[in-house]
Amino acid sequence: MIAGDGIGTDVTAEAVKVLDAAAERWDLPLELVHFPWSADHYLETGVSLPDGALEDLTENFSAVFVGAFGDPRVPDMKHAADILLGMRFKLDLYINFRPIRLYDQRLCPLRNKTVDDIDFVVFRENTEGAYVGAGGNLKKGTPDEVAIQEEIYTFKGVERIIRAAFEYAVSHDKTKVCMADKSNVMRYGHDLWQRCFAAVAAEYPQIEASHLFVDALTMQMVRKPEIFEVIVTTNMFGDIVTDLGAALQGGLGVAASANLHPGRLSLFEPVHGSAPKYTGSGKANPMGALLSVALLLENLGHETAAMAVEDAVKMALRDGVTTFDLGGRHTTSEVGDFVASSVAGQPVGAA
Repeated sequence: MIAGDGIGTDVTAEAVKVLDAAAERWDLPLELVHFPWSADHYLETGVSLPDGALEDLTENFSAVFVGAFGDPRVPDMKHAADILLGMRFKLDLYINFRPIRLYDQRLCPLRNKTVDDIDFVVFRENTEGAYVGAGGNLKKGTPDEVAIQEEIYTFKGVERIIRAAFEYAVSHDKTKVCMADKSNVMRYGHDLWQRCFAAVAAEYPQIEASHLFVDALTMQMVRKPEIFEVIVTTNMFGDIVTDLGAALQGGLGVAASANLHPGRLSLFEPVHGSAPKYTGSGKANPMGALLSVALLLENLGHETAAMAVEDAVKMALRDGVTTFDLGGRHTTSEVGDFVASSVAGQPVGAA
């Protein structure tokens, strides 16, 4: 458990409640270990991610839960890059998995769209592309400055994320996989995506494989979200379209994510930022964190507990037990208490 910065500490506290409730009800062998890695810890010690931390996580832990990172006292966000991006890249968590699921029609900004219309997942490539930090500046700070930002793609990296999307479709009774790129402009890296997608799709004739340029994808996500089941795309495009997806399901406050490498240690986190001004105010929405807990439990093989967490969040949304961002009047802790009580099998009701 790494609460991190800002409201990360608030929502992680609620995640702990729900994990404890699930562990007690189903006698799950869960041991929660808390790490202090955060802006506070970095400013106090000068250490972002301690030496040997990744090896310790890999050898001794089954999963990692992260609250949020970001603090204005660390303008370059070095601690966040070292910890979060460090774990994603160095643990080779190549799948960023984002469910886009509408739990209550009232939360959707699209007219006449129902919970049946918005229910798909996005596989965002998580270790390559524009986020590898390749590039540089020439004559920086002058009128003649040149800035170069490079995208890096490998056959291995592209092929495995596309295959993961198809494997998910098969194992979850989905019939469609859509790949999004910008190969009409980015003729080299995204040509690799095109060729890999065609090759992998040919191995899954039972799955309808389609392609959209990313601008067309975003348009269709708003016009006809019901046509999508599984989307796979690049690191940067995935970052953008999943936030659009979050808006369709009610905002970043209800968006969950998993950073996965099948068969290995994986990392789970709500999508929202650290929002320092709301720390301790009771206004932070914990639902994204709690839905991330559901993904964590499912990944560890505790499907019944995972479904109970998701159902409890649905109940809270239905009954109006929400924070201010969703129009509710409940605090972060009250929402967490409601969900935890439901998971524990105790009677709950809207307060």
